[in-house]
Amino acid sequence: MSRLPILMYHNVSLIRSDNQSLTILEGKLEEQFKYLSSRNYSTFHFSELSKLQVLPSKSIVLTFDDVTENQLLYAVPLLKKYNLKATFFIPFEYIGKRDFWNEGIEKIMGIEDLKQIDGSLIEFGYHSYHHKKYTELSDKEIADDFKKCNQIINENNLKVYTALAYPFGKYPRKEPFNSQFKKILSENNIGFGLKIGNRLNEFPFKDNYEIQRIDIRGEESLLVFMLKLRFGKLKLF
Repeated sequence: MSRLPILMYHNVSLIRSDNQSLTILEGKLEEQFKYLSSRNYSTFHFSELSKLQVLPSKSIVLTFDDVTENQLLYAVPLLKKYNLKATFFIPFEYIGKRDFWNEGIEKIMGIEDLKQIDGSLIEFGYHSYHHKKYTELSDKEIADDFKKCNQIINENNLKVYTALAYPFGKYPRKEPFNSQFKKILSENNIGFGLKIGNRLNEFPFKDNYEIQRIDIRGEESLLVFMLKLRFGKLKLF
């Protein structure tokens, strides 16, 4: 059994932001990618993980939420430069619009932006349609949300893998709601569901719908990044 860190990124910027936690400077992102490349980490898409039982000792999954234009401008070139794979999660209602969860600051990529991205390096996944917390939606609303996602995918001939990042990391945890939620995911052919958790995963996953991600924050040093790769998020940082 392997230990697999899955990293969660959001916005990338050239300048320091007041809302620094969810925004990482381009230079700091490059420093992290350079570290991964120089240490010979292997990056994977979720479509590849679905076919594997054993991973190389230095394996990692990189994920970016929201498909913002700043990711296209700054993260995509760095992924190409260091030949690293990543998964970008799409909030389908907001394609070509501005986010509401960040007070409309960030512009979301348009359909043509999504289509121009190199699929060998970047795989798309689901980030819901409405970008609402699943804990606040009924079973019917969740099922309808998937229908709307798939309508956008089919109408625009997008290639999207069946990995889902829960908006805000929220999903029903208590029974019977947890089992019902996972049933809806299965009925919609979702293969992987990602929360936050901030711990390393054991691979193969114990539960494909409770995969943990480690949030990478803009104010953190390279040393903290290195520690997160090894231990997950500790109380010390």
